[in-house]
Parts: sequence; structure tokens; C-alpha cells
Amino acid sequence: MTIRTTLGNSIKAKIEYRNSERSDIISKNDFASIKGLLHSKLLDQIDLATIENMTSSELKEQIEEGLLLLVSSLNLVVSEADVSKLIAAIQNELIGLGPLEVLIADPSISDILINNAFNIYVERKGVLERSKIQFDNNAHLLKIIQKIASRIGRRIDESSPMVDARLPDGSRVNAIIPPLALDGPSMSIRRFSVVPLTISNLVHGGALTEQMALVLAALVKAKINILIAGGTGSGKTTLLNILSSYIPENERIITIEDAAELRLQQPHVVRLETRQSNIEGQGGIDQRSLLHNCLRMRPDRIVLGEIRGAEVLDMLQAMNTGHDGSLTTIHANSAREAVVRIENMVGMAGVSAVQKSLRQQIASAISIVIHISRLSDGQRKVTSISEIVGMEGEMISMQDIFVFNQRGISPSGAVLGEHVATGIRLRLADKLATRGATVDEHLFVASAV
Repeated sequence: MTIRTTLGNSIKAKIEYRNSERSDIISKNDFASIKGLLHSKLLDQIDLATIENMTSSELKEQIEEGLLLLVSSLNLVVSEADVSKLIAAIQNELIGLGPLEVLIADPSISDILINNAFNIYVERKGVLERSKIQFDNNAHLLKIIQKIASRIGRRIDESSPMVDARLPDGSRVNAIIPPLALDGPSMSIRRFSVVPLTISNLVHGGALTEQMALVLAALVKAKINILIAGGTGSGKTTLLNILSSYIPENERIITIEDAAELRLQQPHVVRLETRQSNIEGQGGIDQRSLLHNCLRMRPDRIVLGEIRGAEVLDMLQAMNTGHDGSLTTIHANSAREAVVRIENMVGMAGVSAVQKSLRQQIASAISIVIHISRLSDGQRKVTSISEIVGMEGEMISMQDIFVFNQRGISPSGAVLGEHVATGIRLRLADKLATRGATVDEHLFVASAV
């Protein structure tokens, strides 16, 4: 036995007998204190070496047996409903992530936003709502945050009070704790659907049209360099993951991310992830270092989760030196602003470059800029697909191929509008044809969308 006790039928009968004499539910404070007591007592009885070889279901059974015995041996007067709640709560503490397990199990939740132990919000279909789920206290929340970070070899404490991490299902986690977070530990979790989204899901949801999807699929297959721009929570990573599904299976793909989120389905994928510095400030590996190493790994495609610093220059050079078909994202409020941000990042990297030559390099490296937005009603839509067509004097020249025209807002608050083709033919159309990814001309006719 993992728990060094056994459960007899007489014990269960005693619990049921006490339950029949008491119908009230223990208070919130009593529940937390009883849970803490049972949790502590149970840990004293667990053989940690043995449970490592047990399945999750076997471990749950052992925990339930041990808890029922403890309830009886400690003469705790609790209702049957509370016994079930205590068992579920402690199982989640020992096996999972405590109160978060209830939220993580809900597929309708896309974001979990924890301001402190008692203030938790969730997002469903683009709308935020407060959750009834709470932690016992801020120390309890901190323990769960440290558990998440330690699972992927990262740490969070007073000397390193911020961390980017991920859950086993790929959901992205960011946490910040005191002294930087004044009201207690704070954590945000960006959920990923159990079944990866496809371009059909986006078309069905109105994020883009079928014509736009066909053009994007052809661009990826033809190894065109694409930049996805958008604000926080707009769906950049989701779109990047979907577009990457069009990369042929016979190509070698290398992904680089701060916290691994992408879930590529191809068989030949190498996933790289940055590493934080240790407590002495040493040993950190950033995206730029990974990108340098990636270029020596014979990639057919480079997928960079997000450019946000000095790695932008190396990414531009890679795109210009034979690594066609690269995909990446950037924070920006429009396609034009995305290009300006790239210029600024190169300057922040400490590289001195003539403005015109830098813009020429950008125009040569990036062919397509996709902008995606989270609208006021919570909808996420591709608001423009733009093509960089070269230089006009010292300015980068761009043309919109598809745009989203917003007409207004309905009385219920829903955004009204439609995607339209601008009528401008993609200049890359001939290149797509030579690479076996022909697109029909009628897709670019203004009335086609």
C-alpha cells in the first residue's frame, strides 16, 4: 500500500452515520482549515517512492482511502458533501494544480486571470467574468505558481519574481509575485483548445473568409516570409500555429519560443525554448542565441514565436539568406506599425544602420504582413492582409490585399462589418504559380468576398 493504512467498511459506515445526523455544510474558513489538516496528515502517510510508479487513477484511489480513514480517526464531523469536496480538493492539490483544475477542465474558458488568491477572472467567448473559484490564501497561490514553474525547470521567488512558463497542454503562463506585485501573486493563463484549431474554425467563426484562407495557405506552401501582427490576446500565436499546418511534412521545421506554445503536427520538428538566468544572473539563453544556433541546424523553415528584441536583426538576415517561408509574430496595432516597430527594434539592438538600407532589408525579407485584432465585442478577426511590394524612395511600399471594413456596432454591442478584397492583385501571384501554389485570379476581385 502506498498509504500505510487500510480502509474498512466500518469506517465508511461511521462517516455515513455522522452525516445522517448533520445536514449543515461547514463554513468556508472551517473547510480551509480542515483541508489543511487532512493534507498535512496525509503527506505524513504517503510513501513518495512508491507513488512515482502509480497511475493517476490509482493514486486518486489511494488518496481517497487515506482521507476517509483520517476523517474517521480524527473524529471530524463533516457532511457527506463536504467529504467529497475535501477529497476532490486534496486530490487536485497533490496531483494537479489545486483550485485551478476546475477552471482548466472547462473547455469554454480561453483565459484565466488571477489578480490574487481571492480575485480571479475568466474569459469565455471574448467576455470577462468573475469566477467563484478562490485559493486559500496568497501563500497557497504562490505554491501553485512555483509548482507550475518547477515542472519545466524554471524558478520564481523574491530574487526572480517573474516567470514565463507553460502547462502540460501547452497553455501559456505568466506569473509575477511580491515585491513586484503589491496585492499578492498574480498569474495569467492563456488556454489552448484540447483539439487544435484549424483554418476552417477561423472561417466558421468569421475571423477571415474562405478566399483569404486559400490565399494564406498558398503563401505558406510557396515559402513566402510572413509576419503576423496584433495586440495582446488578439490571436497571433493561434493564427501562427494554424498557418504552420500548411508547411509540407517533408520539411525540417525549427521553432524558437520564450515559452513553448506551438503545437506543430508535422513529423520533422525541433522545438527550442529560452532559458532564464540563474540566481547569479548567469546561464540565461535568449531567443537571439537560439536563432544563431538554429541557423547551424539546417532548417527548411524557421518559426519564431514572437520577435521583441535584438533577435529581429538575425531573423531579417535569415529571411534574406535562403531561409524562405519563415513565420513570426510581433506586437503592433496595424501592418504599417509592425514595420515601424521592426525598425525601432533594430535600433534598440544597438546596431547602427542607414535608415534606407535597413528599410530595404526589411522590404526584401518580409513579403506579407497579416494584422489580427481583438474587437470591442471580443471577436478576433484578421483585419488586413498586406503585401510589401518594395521601396518608393526611402519609404517601404505596402498594399492591402484584403481588409475588414467595420460599419458600426449593433445595439447589443456586436461589431458590424465584413471582409472585402481591395481588388489589388497579389504581386507574388506569379511566384506562387512557379512554386506550385497557384491562386485563382477571382480571389482578388473586390466583389468576390
